[in-house]
Amino acid sequence: MDKIRNPFSPGAGSPPPELAGREGILEQAQVLFGRVLAKRPEKSLLLTGLRGVGKTVLLNQIERIALAEGFRTILVEAHEGKPLAVLLAPHLRRLLFDLDRVKAAGDKVRRGLGVLRSFIGAIKVKVGDLDIGLDIEPEPGSADSGDLEVDLPNLFVAVGEAAQERGAAVAILIDEIQYFSTEELSALIMAMHRMQQRQLPLVLVGAGLPILPGLAGESKSYAERLFNFPAVGPLPEPDAARALQDPVQAEGVAFDLDALHEIFRLTQGYPYFLQEWGYQAWNHAAASPIGADVIRETSALVSQRLDENFFRVRFDRLTPREKTYLRAMAELGEGPYRTGDIADKLGVKTTSLAPVRANLIKKGMVYSPSHGEMAFTVPLFDAFMRRAMPRFEP
Repeated sequence: MDKIRNPFSPGAGSPPPELAGREGILEQAQVLFGRVLAKRPEKSLLLTGLRGVGKTVLLNQIERIALAEGFRTILVEAHEGKPLAVLLAPHLRRLLFDLDRVKAAGDKVRRGLGVLRSFIGAIKVKVGDLDIGLDIEPEPGSADSGDLEVDLPNLFVAVGEAAQERGAAVAILIDEIQYFSTEELSALIMAMHRMQQRQLPLVLVGAGLPILPGLAGESKSYAERLFNFPAVGPLPEPDAARALQDPVQAEGVAFDLDALHEIFRLTQGYPYFLQEWGYQAWNHAAASPIGADVIRETSALVSQRLDENFFRVRFDRLTPREKTYLRAMAELGEGPYRTGDIADKLGVKTTSLAPVRANLIKKGMVYSPSHGEMAFTVPLFDAFMRRAMPRFEP
């Protein structure tokens, strides 16, 4: 088999050769953009799912759809240590300057730049030096209070009005949205509420862990009326088979049915793992069709690669106490796990585990699918913990 022609692409955010099983979510995005352009109200989208299910890939594909529909787009990734305001301000500056180049009457774009200048002046007090080269007079009394929940909605209104005046529409796409603070998430929700109320052509498409609907609901009770929350999960077996079979058939190669079934059994349909198995199976097969024997022969190699490249980078960020907590979860089998059972396994009181549990949630390693329960955010991480720490020692 020619390794250069290998169609698979395991990697963070790497687009798969076949985006199988996500047609429904992409259709929701298409409808959102179409309705906004038709000046009809529609809920923005917040995609939710575990690590490795392809949320970033979907977000990139949704941006391509937005661009094809004529939207101006902003695509950013949230992370710990960078505030929402600092993340968005440079992109909003570029967007407003791009709109300013469009030949049209009116002064909404210039006002938008002034409001952005006011917004930057206010947040500099909180986050320190922030210079994005905006040489324009601030708009007095607009987005300059220093309260993000007041200022961000005012800034979004100014941007939305500028886009509307220029006959344009804006899509803001944010990955890893769960990293925002409660105040930031609340401000973002309030800003989108204002977009709905004023029917301005600015939409939000975000992606985050399964805790996102709960975080949004806790922040603002009306969040569920502003957003749709499509769940991005593992692929069912027919879609998983298509994600593997269609790319290789385009190269004149095929998997036999037993091989497809074995890969699905090993990966449980998680897209990142499908890409890794497809990639290694192609490289180790002597010829087409790729049989189940090839899958079994490469099993140890794929597990090693996943341990080193997918699981280990997360494991190494943990403290010894956090590793022990996760190992106790893994000792209990498949999740979700009752917090009381984890405490019993560790031989301690549930209340004593609150700090380590909070740290693991903050690091994006676990989440609470329902009250009193915990689950891994990374698929198959329980099996990795048993490999990484063969002996369970509370």
